[in-house]
Amino acid sequence: MSPRSAEAQRRERRVDAAAGGVFAGGMTDPAGLIPDPAAAGSSAPTGATDPKALQQLDEGWSRGLAVVAHPDDMEFGAAAAVARWTAQGKEITYCLVTSGEAGIDGIEPERCGPLREAEQVESCRLVGVRELDFLHLPDGVLEYGVDLRRAITASVRRHRPEIVITNNFRDTWDGATTLNMADHIAVGRATLDAVRDAGNRWVFHDQAEQGLEPWGGVRQVWAAGSPRSRHGVDIGDTFDAGVASLAAHAAYIEGLGWEDFDPEEFLDGMARQIGQRLGVTRAATFEVFTAAFGG
Repeated sequence: MSPRSAEAQRRERRVDAAAGGVFAGGMTDPAGLIPDPAAAGSSAPTGATDPKALQQLDEGWSRGLAVVAHPDDMEFGAAAAVARWTAQGKEITYCLVTSGEAGIDGIEPERCGPLREAEQVESCRLVGVRELDFLHLPDGVLEYGVDLRRAITASVRRHRPEIVITNNFRDTWDGATTLNMADHIAVGRATLDAVRDAGNRWVFHDQAEQGLEPWGGVRQVWAAGSPRSRHGVDIGDTFDAGVASLAAHAAYIEGLGWEDFDPEEFLDGMARQIGQRLGVTRAATFEVFTAAFGG
């Protein structure tokens, strides 16, 4: 008999099965930390002695913009952090590059897109986000390039954030072999470029005719769930809001056939293991990029 209980093994199988599905079409496993549920139950944070200890994010800002490829991308690990920041009085807007219309095999895109947009609106409400910017680019076939940079630049200029949040855009989730998907990679890379583009009046200068003036006020870009994350934030007080935010994507989760998927169990295992690296009970990770202009 394994030293772990049968219940712990059952939970591990459920988490692994869920992870396999999300990796195929949505965000999951921040920092490559699909957990051992038995270890996740430990109550003693060890971040202070962990050689991979995380640094605390700078929270001295007031306006943020989250730019992601699909509805649900923020909810698989980062929504509780958003709930923390809106509770602090920060203003955060979501920019959804696609409507996730290709995300449910059993529902044609014409019906799926509006359904997933509605779920995202409710998901955002639960973490204190009131403004969403749907760009309506085609789901599943996004390509890094000038057109994508142009669309994201317009959103940055429209909302004028100090901090821009995006998804992990590295090739893998775990820094090894668990592949990321093309839409996440394209959007993350384009977002890094768009924050620079937004500050240069001669890049996409026709946007000024739409009232979108240059904005060079982005201080940093934070990539949630990157395997190269070195920063984190305590989500202990807002974890439940993050769970509710993920659960709001009910049609999406049902459409993927995850009969035993438990949003709380899934997020809790990851958040606790990440929390050990920050010295708290639960945390979320981010890779931080400092915006630099004029070069």
